[in-house]
Amino acid sequence: MPHLSQVMPAATLPARRTRSALGDPAPLLAGAAPARRASSPGGGPARRTRATEPVSASPEATHRLYLDHQASTPMTAAALAILLEVSERDYANPSSTHRSGKRAAARIETAREQLADATGALPEEIVFTGGATEANNLAILGAALHATERGRDPKRRRIITLPIEHPSVLAPARHLAERGFRLDIAPVQGNGRIRLDALDDLLGEDVLLLSIQTANNEIGTIQPVAEAAALAREHGALVHTDAAQALGRTPLDVEAMDVDFASLSAHKCGGPKGVGALFVREGPNRAPILPITYGGGHERGLRPGTQNTPGIASFGIAATEAVERLRTDAPRLAALRDELEAEILSRIPDARINGAQDHRVPNATSITFPGVDADALIARLPDLDLSAASACHAGTPEPSHVLRAIGLTTEDAYSTLRLSLGPYAAAHTIPRIALRIADQAPPLRAP
Repeated sequence: MPHLSQVMPAATLPARRTRSALGDPAPLLAGAAPARRASSPGGGPARRTRATEPVSASPEATHRLYLDHQASTPMTAAALAILLEVSERDYANPSSTHRSGKRAAARIETAREQLADATGALPEEIVFTGGATEANNLAILGAALHATERGRDPKRRRIITLPIEHPSVLAPARHLAERGFRLDIAPVQGNGRIRLDALDDLLGEDVLLLSIQTANNEIGTIQPVAEAAALAREHGALVHTDAAQALGRTPLDVEAMDVDFASLSAHKCGGPKGVGALFVREGPNRAPILPITYGGGHERGLRPGTQNTPGIASFGIAATEAVERLRTDAPRLAALRDELEAEILSRIPDARINGAQDHRVPNATSITFPGVDADALIARLPDLDLSAASACHAGTPEPSHVLRAIGLTTEDAYSTLRLSLGPYAAAHTIPRIALRIADQAPPLRAP
């Protein structure tokens, strides 16, 4: 088993770039709240609410263990508190020019600062969306639309991505392939990591965009985004990364990765569902991207529609907390994950771990149990919340495209569980989880 230093490098807050790099941005509205303490609109301390206590009892208190944090995370107490406070107090439209509207707008700008701090971006480079799926679509389709309508380079009509990407990347890429673009799929190794040599062979002066995940949503594999981006830069291509699974789980610095676009999700890091963000290098007014929806000038013209002020404010707090916890949570969760794998393998020796064990997020594992029907196993474990694959594939008859792309057979793909730990994870629960799985798996094996 690899040393923890291989699994998770020392986490540090990304260095904040100076605003002078892009010129003087629009001034932020007054009233920014500290990252971990919400302030009242008038500047005084936040009123205490029930949400200042823990959001809920630990899942252990209900005798169930939640092991599906890659699908969604519970909201943190601070994120829920600000969500409720802003919903109650700052309900005005943030585009309104009256005092209440400006107060709501200040909440959004505070969150924009917090997301920038969490990712090494500038505030004006953060565009809030309705989730990472929308952010992925906006980056891919928006860049293609700019190339088509603005004539960035009429020869650039090629998109490159990976076979293990999230459906919200693969679907818009295929959509473009049906409309005159060429789609190339860069191969990955059996551990899910991209083959950089093969990517280098695919790249050329006709490539518009490379889209490569930071961390995979099923097997947790972390991609060498900076190395891939460096290759793409040699050919003048744009680079997008789906970083939804990375924020708060691995150090994330868009400047160090040298990407043009990065998609983020609130509910993967302790925030609410239905809120996301897209990092746009140099901001929407300068970047080679156009809106894909129309109807207003919100988010600097790139994403129309009244902003979800409570959700955005909650996202900002959640992102700040997630990055602050990373220093302690990453090694702790990696150790618990490694112990869980060892416990399971000691009981079921033919089980197999999927993905790059030395390059993955610290809280997640993908385990194949040959001859076991994963869905049937889950049904026999009502005390454990876990999944057979990405939640995006739940209920579909097709095996996971991620597992098939890394070489698993269809049968083995249907025999794979995805387990992901979160802040509530405790050492004394690990043997119980392994024992429960081992107890229920053998009877489901083929004779």
